[in-house]
Amino acid sequence: MDLVKYVQDKYITKKEFPEFKAGDTITVYYEIKEGAKTRTQFFKGTVLQLRGTGATKTFTIRKMSGDVGVQRVFPLNMPALQKIEIDRRGKVRRARIYYFQKLRGKKARIKDAAYKK
Repeated sequence: MDLVKYVQDKYITKKEFPEFKAGDTITVYYEIKEGAKTRTQFFKGTVLQLRGTGATKTFTIRKMSGDVGVQRVFPLNMPALQKIEIDRRGKVRRARIYYFQKLRGKKARIKDAAYKK
C-alpha cells in the first residue's frame, strides 16, 4: 500500500482549501466544459459529510432547489474545483448528518457555531 500512497503524493496536485465540516454552508466553484467553452458554476449548500482521506477525500453537499433537495458529491482533489468559500459555520453533533435529508422548512435550520480560531 505504500506504493499507492507514493504515487498519490507524487502525481496528484493538492489544492489549498479552507477547513470545513458537516453542518457548514459552503459555496463550491467548479469549471464546466461545454464543447470548446468552459464556464464556472457554483453550488451552494450544506455539507452533509466528509469521507475518505488524502487523495480520495470527498464531501457531499445538499441544497434545496425549490421543493426538491439536490445532493452532489465532490472529490476534494477534482481538477475542475476552483475554490471553496465558507458562508456559515454550523453546529451539529455528528460527522455525517443524514437525518438532515428528511427535514423540511424551519426544522432544517442549523445553529451557527462560535468557532475559536
